[in-house]
Amino acid sequence: MTNLSRRSFLKSTSVASAGVLIIPGLLGFSPSSKLNIAVVGVGHRAGYNMRKVAKGNNIVALCDVDDNFLQKASVAFPKAKTFKDFRVMLDKVANEIDAVVVSTPDHTHFPVTMAAMQLGKHVFVEKPLAHNIWELRTLKKAAKYYKVVSQMGNQGHTTHGIRLVKEWYDAGVLGDVKEVHAWRGVNTFKPGFYFTKPASFPPPKNSIPPTLDWDLWQGPVKERPFNKAYAPKSWRGFYDFGSGQLGDWACHTIDAPYWALDLGQPTKVKGEIPEGSFNDRNFMPDSSVVTYKFPKRGKKPPVTLKWHEGFSAPDIEIRPEWGVSKLPANGGMIMIGSKNTLITGARPEKPKLLVPEEEWQAFLANAPDQTIPRIEENNPHKEWIDAIKNDTLPGASFDYAADLTEMALVGVLAQRFGGTIKYDAKKMKIKNRKELNAYIKEPVREGWAYGENLW
Repeated sequence: MTNLSRRSFLKSTSVASAGVLIIPGLLGFSPSSKLNIAVVGVGHRAGYNMRKVAKGNNIVALCDVDDNFLQKASVAFPKAKTFKDFRVMLDKVANEIDAVVVSTPDHTHFPVTMAAMQLGKHVFVEKPLAHNIWELRTLKKAAKYYKVVSQMGNQGHTTHGIRLVKEWYDAGVLGDVKEVHAWRGVNTFKPGFYFTKPASFPPPKNSIPPTLDWDLWQGPVKERPFNKAYAPKSWRGFYDFGSGQLGDWACHTIDAPYWALDLGQPTKVKGEIPEGSFNDRNFMPDSSVVTYKFPKRGKKPPVTLKWHEGFSAPDIEIRPEWGVSKLPANGGMIMIGSKNTLITGARPEKPKLLVPEEEWQAFLANAPDQTIPRIEENNPHKEWIDAIKNDTLPGASFDYAADLTEMALVGVLAQRFGGTIKYDAKKMKIKNRKELNAYIKEPVREGWAYGENLW
């Protein structure tokens, strides 16, 4: 690799997000090359990630803190070396790998990714990209500093649909958009599911499974007794480990308006928890409404974006001209414009204008030109691999993904602590509730600090 940074060639986030910038001769891979890939975190969602990146490439190392997952993965990839500690893996096989896939719980995304990038390894990281805002800013800096190809795994950003949303907005189909709503349905809290609510807080001590290295699983966070609600699957509801439903799904459901409207960061976010909704401050509430306020961007007007979570239906006034009697309960997004309103599902694959069917068909027959290059849909893994081999930038590289996730995590803080947060993105600080700045950059246990050299 030369000392030339890809990002110095980028003129805007829009160019980066399209994933089409070609910079010859930086990487030394050919399109027919096989990459040697290590995977950290091999259970649950990681199985899908492994299968996707294994096509045409070599899985040479597997790492997981749970022997059960590691054993199952090694059956699928018997030639791969196995490790419990990613630091040991990188020490032993750094010279044998080109890239690393990170599919661990949210709270360990950052240390694994930073350690890999410091060795010049390209990285693919599950969403949300990191667990706090300082980590996001540091990952964005590090991808540039270490000159690696980065990608967050939000598959909706590869779709034809998200490109249509942006093209239609840019062509003036919606007019001025000042109001956006996004939602997920009723949260399910049951044993073994993504969200398991323990009987009491703090959760009682359970016996650590013999296959699990609980100390490694905790990684950078404060040590605590093991509880079966934490691992292996339902950690997302605990704010020390995950970011709840909002942190998990904003990178899907809000991706389209965030990109199309060039929202940037909010200046004010308000979290409202309905009376009777469980809210321990350490665990996600049963339901909530999070209201973002985005300022004017150039000629684009200010935007109010509301996230509705945990309700059987979003509390949104349905306007007669939309031609619908109700909105999908399980999840979706609407952008309300001065000319037209657009709707998608929880992911942006199939956008539609909320107009009578005859008018919709007439619009499709004379739709705006497609100006953004298309790639294989729902396959950020291939986009990342192709970017490494062909010297391009993926659409959800850290330049874009860190900003999208930062927007989500500011909302998570408002959801967690309730009330209004005034956010100064330039200074990376909460202005009106200084005690919450402790969550912008969370403390880490000894031996887990990464990235300080970039500040």
